Amino acid sequence: MKRFILTIALAAMCTAAFAQKKDIVKTGYNLGPLPVVAYDADKGLQLGAILQLFNYGDGSNYPNYNSKTYLEASFFTKGSMLFQLMYDNKELIDGVRWSSAISANFDKGMDFYGFNGYQSYYDFESINAGKAGNQYILPNGNPSTAIFTPFYKNFRTQILAKTDFVGNITEHFKWEAGYHASYFLQKSIDYDNINRGKSESQKFPTDQPTLYDYYCKWGLISPEEANGGFSSSIRLGLTYDSRDKEGAPSRGIWAEGHLTLAPKWLGTKNDFYRYSLTFRHYVPIVKEDVLTFAYRLNYEGTFGSNAPYYILPYITVMGENCDKDGMGGYRNLRGILRNRVVGLDMATYTAELRWRFVKFHLIKQNFALGLNLFSDGSMVTRGRDLTFKYSEAASDYEAQKAIYNKYVRPDVKERPHISVGAGFRIIMNENFIIAAEYGMPVSRFNKNNPLYNQDGTGAFYVNIGYLF
Repeated sequence: MKRFILTIALAAMCTAAFAQKKDIVKTGYNLGPLPVVAYDADKGLQLGAILQLFNYGDGSNYPNYNSKTYLEASFFTKGSMLFQLMYDNKELIDGVRWSSAISANFDKGMDFYGFNGYQSYYDFESINAGKAGNQYILPNGNPSTAIFTPFYKNFRTQILAKTDFVGNITEHFKWEAGYHASYFLQKSIDYDNINRGKSESQKFPTDQPTLYDYYCKWGLISPEEANGGFSSSIRLGLTYDSRDKEGAPSRGIWAEGHLTLAPKWLGTKNDFYRYSLTFRHYVPIVKEDVLTFAYRLNYEGTFGSNAPYYILPYITVMGENCDKDGMGGYRNLRGILRNRVVGLDMATYTAELRWRFVKFHLIKQNFALGLNLFSDGSMVTRGRDLTFKYSEAASDYEAQKAIYNKYVRPDVKERPHISVGAGFRIIMNENFIIAAEYGMPVSRFNKNNPLYNQDGTGAFYVNIGYLF
């Protein structure tokens, strides 16, 4: 016990000593590269790279940058591709921050788990049986040992483009205005592509519809929105930002409110009107960035009930980044299945304890190593209509209603989807941050919980930056 206390005391002393080391003030351009390597059974091996180029100018704004360029390109061996280019400039226009971005995501295995959170049933038993090579019964009634994950996939092409302007009202209070355009093409999976490389016993049967196919057939996704379309929107907002720095803040408040207006006269196929409220707070517990408590509260809402399903699973963002999609996944709900929480209105929180246990200089760069503990949570507060609309005159009406009753449960009460986890950070010059994290749903801790496995079994992520 004494040895343990001594070790903790020495670690604390070292941390304090490192925290007092004065940073090198960065000037000019700095490049941060990161390779991307991952694997998904339905998409294949992912290979790619992320590059961030920072311009610190004469260093007078350090640790904040004058401009940043972000480039990401990755490829999956089964055909999915992701390209992103983002540019953020604070000095080109006097008193105005200009940010633009374009991204293209060609996803041949996009996650689709239905609407309204727990009102859509996640068939973990069939997925687990398929991965283990055990026999189970498909929704169409046939026995199978196939990998069942394609049931929760669809094909999505997503192209986003935006330009935003943020200007000063006072030192911390700012206005925001921007134009955002998006194109979505969504359809059922390519069975040949998604089965490539799998043994015959693992291939998902071509006569078995996916959940997305069923939703279209049952009228839960209307024909007008089923295959996506073009959206053109104006975004307006106000923000209050008193952060001490942007890349890895340790004190201050960052709050935003946005309106997104996408009328048909602006070119939108399926018009919608949404709002977003976000409050972020950074509380220093131990000074000099050693220990920080940070939390984010977010509410995404819809005016009316006509918003197309494909624009719903996003946290609205203005500024340097594109909107963060997939409620569930690395950028918003770590450890929960991506796109697990989709509804007209959604409430989300993130809470983190961030500890930097060492700071040092290497190759004339400022480095720090950090650990973080986190909890993320989200829930649908107003859902989409899940009424079964299949024709009663159809010969297979009863069979379709039986499948519907298994996978859609409107009477189930939605509740928060919560995860907990921990992560590791490599921080260079306060802005280029390599993140490795693991998150797990809290429902996994109680096997007697009726929601056990309904949010998945957890996930490991390697990416860039803090969530906020």
